[in-house]
Amino acid sequence: QVHLVESGGGLVQAGGSLTLSCAASGLTFSSNAMGWFRQAPGKEREFVAAISWNGGSTLYADSVKGRFTISRDNAKSTVSLQMDSLKPEDTAVYYCATDRTSRFVTKSTFREARYDYWGQGTQVTVSS
Repeated sequence: QVHLVESGGGLVQAGGSLTLSCAASGLTFSSNAMGWFRQAPGKEREFVAAISWNGGSTLYADSVKGRFTISRDNAKSTVSLQMDSLKPEDTAVYYCATDRTSRFVTKSTFREARYDYWGQGTQVTVSS
């Protein structure tokens, strides 16, 4: 059974940083591209970032480009999201997910339908 467990969320002031981590089990971690999504109150879940199976390719939403960095450690079956220069509009529940359709980052990697397994989410709150 596949399990994804996010951690590292919390409360931070605007301009601060947080690092989220997602630990995966029950799957061959290096076989999948991985993604981070987020859902703010009253809004639909949206794509944040994704990384290919070997970390060689990444994709970011325009809203986080240049501020967030996604990385992975296949030996530890973890994927991380370093978030810098946080803004109040980054406040959301952050989810990691496995892209079961591909190991690679492609033009459609941002599409939620590609992702089969999801973690329970971790809350990030950025105060102004």
